[in-house]
Amino acid sequence: MQREIIFTEDAPQAIGTYSQAVKIGNTIYLSGQIPLIPKTMELIEGDMKKQITRVFMNLAAVAKASGGTLSDISKLNIYLT
Repeated sequence: MQREIIFTEDAPQAIGTYSQAVKIGNTIYLSGQIPLIPKTMELIEGDMKKQITRVFMNLAAVAKASGGTLSDISKLNIYLT
């Protein structure tokens, strides 16, 4: 199957060798997100609510660039440290 790399400037650029998302067939795989502000690549620290809000804003931006929304997600893993 053909793979399509998804990219948007409305989410943080990938750090390392991965993509923000990949579309394979009719399925889109979003990469994990951390609370980075896309324009500055500044990490939000301290306030957990602000961190979670930023992560979901980043995920929503990538989902939108992929042609979807957060409501289209069928499986989500959350890791807290």
